[in-house]
Amino acid sequence: MPSAEGNHRAQPAEPAASREPLTLGTAGHIDHGKTALIRALTGRDTDRLPEEQARGMSIELGYAQLELASGRRVSVVDVPGHERFVRTMVAGATGIDLFLLCVAADDGVMPQTREHVAVLRQLGVERGVVAITKSDVADPARAAAEARELLPGVATVAVSARDGQGLDELRAELEAAAAGLPGRADRTGPACLHVDRSFSLHGIGTVVTGTLWSGRVTRGDQVAILPRGKTARVRSVEVHDEQVDGASAGQRVALNLAGVGRDEVARGDVVTSPDSGLQPTWLIDATVEFEPGQEPLARGTRVQVHHGTREAPARVVPLEDSELVQLRLEAQLVPAAGDRLVLRRIAPPDTIGGGEVVDAHPRKHSRIEQNPQPPSEKGQTPLGGRLRVGPEPEPDPEPLPAGALQLAELLAADGFEPRADGDLAASAELDLREAARLLEQLERAGRAVRVARNLHYSPEALAELERRVVELCERDGSATIAAVRDELGTSRRYAQALLEHLDAEKVTLRRGDEHVLRRR
Repeated sequence: MPSAEGNHRAQPAEPAASREPLTLGTAGHIDHGKTALIRALTGRDTDRLPEEQARGMSIELGYAQLELASGRRVSVVDVPGHERFVRTMVAGATGIDLFLLCVAADDGVMPQTREHVAVLRQLGVERGVVAITKSDVADPARAAAEARELLPGVATVAVSARDGQGLDELRAELEAAAAGLPGRADRTGPACLHVDRSFSLHGIGTVVTGTLWSGRVTRGDQVAILPRGKTARVRSVEVHDEQVDGASAGQRVALNLAGVGRDEVARGDVVTSPDSGLQPTWLIDATVEFEPGQEPLARGTRVQVHHGTREAPARVVPLEDSELVQLRLEAQLVPAAGDRLVLRRIAPPDTIGGGEVVDAHPRKHSRIEQNPQPPSEKGQTPLGGRLRVGPEPEPDPEPLPAGALQLAELLAADGFEPRADGDLAASAELDLREAARLLEQLERAGRAVRVARNLHYSPEALAELERRVVELCERDGSATIAAVRDELGTSRRYAQALLEHLDAEKVTLRRGDEHVLRRR
C-alpha cells in the first residue's frame, strides 16, 4: 500500500527491550514552533496540506516517527495550536501516552497553552516535557518559569529548531519520560481503533488511520465500523509507512479497508472487532472533574462531549448526592467503562472539565443510591457502590410505535436536508395530526429535533451541522445565511432554519445579517 502518512524510509531493527510502542502528542499555542520542532527532531514536515504550508499554520493533525537514543520508536501526533482548531487538538490528543508542550521564549504561556494543558489533564496524560522554543530570539528564562508554574515537576528544556540548540537535551528528557511509561501493548482483548483520518488512494481504496487503543489487528481481519454499523475487511496494515502483518495496541496504524467507500467511514468512527461488545449509546454515566474556576454544571446545561476522536452535544444531569453525572447525548458515542471524556462549553468554546465513563449504557435516571451489599464487577463505580435508580426514578422512555419509528428512519435517511413535516407525513402515509403526535414522541425519546415550525432533523445530522457551523464561526469570526449555505452545500431555506435554531439554542447570537458565537 502506498504511504498513508509520508514517504517510506528503511528503519533499523529495534532492541527487544525498546519495542513497546508509545505515542507522543504535541501541545501549545499557535506559532509556538510545534511543527518546526518536530521537523528538527524527525526530519518530517507534518504540515502536509498546501493551505498549511502557504499560511504557515497547522490546520489538521500531522504525523511523524521519532527514534530515541535507546532505539525506542515513538509515534508523534502534531496538533494545531489555533483556538479555532481545539476540537482537532482533542481528537489528536486522544490515545497519546506523553506530551511535548511547546512554549515560545518570546511569548511565554498563552491562552491556548493553558487550554491544551487542561485537555491533557482531563485525558489523564501526566508525563511529558516542556520545550521552550525560539530560544535563539529571546531569553527563555521567563517562559521557563511560567511553564514550571503551570506544570510543576515537568522537565523544561530551552531549544531552537533553527540552530539545533538544546535538541540533544530534549531527546534525552523525552527518553527519560518515555522510560517510565508502560505503553498499551498489554491491553489485550478486541481491537479498538478511533479513526482520526480517512481518505482514499487511487488504486488502493479506503484508508483510515489512528492509534490502536487495545487488542491487535491483522491483515484479513473482519472489522465493524461504529456507530455506522458497517463491516469491512482489512486488506493491509501499515505502521509508519511499513507494511506489516499486524499491529498491536499503542501503535499508530493505517488500515486499508475493503468493502467500504470513502464516504462510509470518517474521523470519529471506531474500527473494532465484530465481537468487541462495543455499542453506540445515547446515555453515559460518568464521574466529572471541573477545571479550576469552573462551577459545577446546572441540570440541563448543554456541553460538547469529546470521546476518542468523536464529539457530541449533550445535556448534563447531575446525579443526586454524587460526583456522577448523566450525559444525555444528541448524537451517539461509542465508549467503554473507564474511557476518558473531555467536556467543553459549546459557545464560547472552552474546556471546562472532563471525566471517566462509569456506565456506557445506563438507564435514563437522575438519582444514585449506594448499594449496601457488596457490588458485583458489573456496575462497580469509583464511589464503591452499584449504580442504580433511586426511589423516584424518571420513567423509562415511552415505547415508540411503528409509525414513529418509520418517521425516525425517514429523517435519518434524509440526513442534512430533511423533508418538511407535511412531506414526511405523506411519505409515511400518515395524516398531519397523527404525524405531529408521533414527532412529539420522537422528540421526547431523543430521536428527532424540531428546528423550525414544520421541520425536524435527526439528532446525528443536526449535531454534525452544528459542529460545522461552529467551526465556520471560529474560522471566519461569524456566519451568514449565504456563508452557511455555501459551506454546507445546501439551500438558503435549510441554512436559515439552522442558524435560527442555533440562535434559539444560545449557540450563536444574531447581529444584523451575521451570527456570532455567544460569549460567556
